[in-house]
Amino acid sequence: MKICLLGNNLTNLLLANILIKKNIKVDLFYSPTSIVLNTARTIAISNENYKFLKKNIKGINSLGWPTKHIKIYSEKESTSELFEFKNHNQNNFYLVKYSSFFNILKKNKLINKIEIKNYDYQMLKKKNYDLIINSVEKNSISKKYFQKRIQKDYKSLAHTAIIKHKKVENNTATQIFTKNGPLAFLPLSENQTSVVFSNNSTKKIEKKKFYEIIKNYNLKYKINYISEIEYFSIKFSVLRNYSFKNILSFGDLLHKIHPLAGQGFNMTIRDIKILSKIIDENILLGISDGELIAKKFQKNTQHLNFIFSVGIDLINTFFKTDNKIDNKLSRSLSKFLKNNKYLNKYATTLSNKGIF
Repeated sequence: MKICLLGNNLTNLLLANILIKKNIKVDLFYSPTSIVLNTARTIAISNENYKFLKKNIKGINSLGWPTKHIKIYSEKESTSELFEFKNHNQNNFYLVKYSSFFNILKKNKLINKIEIKNYDYQMLKKKNYDLIINSVEKNSISKKYFQKRIQKDYKSLAHTAIIKHKKVENNTATQIFTKNGPLAFLPLSENQTSVVFSNNSTKKIEKKKFYEIIKNYNLKYKINYISEIEYFSIKFSVLRNYSFKNILSFGDLLHKIHPLAGQGFNMTIRDIKILSKIIDENILLGISDGELIAKKFQKNTQHLNFIFSVGIDLINTFFKTDNKIDNKLSRSLSKFLKNNKYLNKYATTLSNKGIF
């Protein structure tokens, strides 16, 4: 098979590494403006997905910082958790720095990288690729063939930074649903933690003010330093049609969700696992029809991705409403969840494996 990937991003680099292991020829087309440099962004990878990465990506073991517990707090209950997610005898997820992961993936010399100014579909057709995988939202192919989507603008801006602090036993992630949006502390090491604040406003918060917000909700860290803040708008978006002929949309182009649950890139890894399995089945049968692969991928994943995406949106809506009524809903839910081992286990499994 011969496959091309459009976009120099984490999704495509991971996918390229997986495809090359199958002895598939991979070309990666990219614009020079899309190259990722240093960034404070981090990725939460579920335990199940981390196992998959360890089997397929050399060097991932040195990146992931394990998190055993996830504790959820509300504005009114900022010292006593509403509920806690924990897996017995295994970690909940691993935190990985985006730039570190990107740098490991790009080292694969078998990826044939081609710099281009414009993503020209006619040019790609002439190269006779079996499958074209597009994970770039703002290119001519996406604008022409992949515009129909269900979307929602949260009118919210995520603020992310890394704090350095005195050494602590740092294996518990915390999420506080404040009156102005969810604030997460995500462990990266004994003395580093990623902070993500999804502010219910499109205005940027200055570094000094952001530091004050962190201090107000900080439960355990003695902070020495805070990095520069990075910002990105938060939107809900689900593509209505995954493919056009032998072009398959992928990654953020397929689905964007609220970052509160740390499930965005986990959805993409699950998509990669499904696509990888479909390609294996077709290779075994001697089939290299990219259009058939794309349609099968959509049939197997679209409804599940939609349900999962809507579920995350409902969680955000729940806590946003809860803060408006003095956390009455979450307090009642907390009592119910803490005493229900089955529901707690189900919620943990859903976060780990998704609904595939």
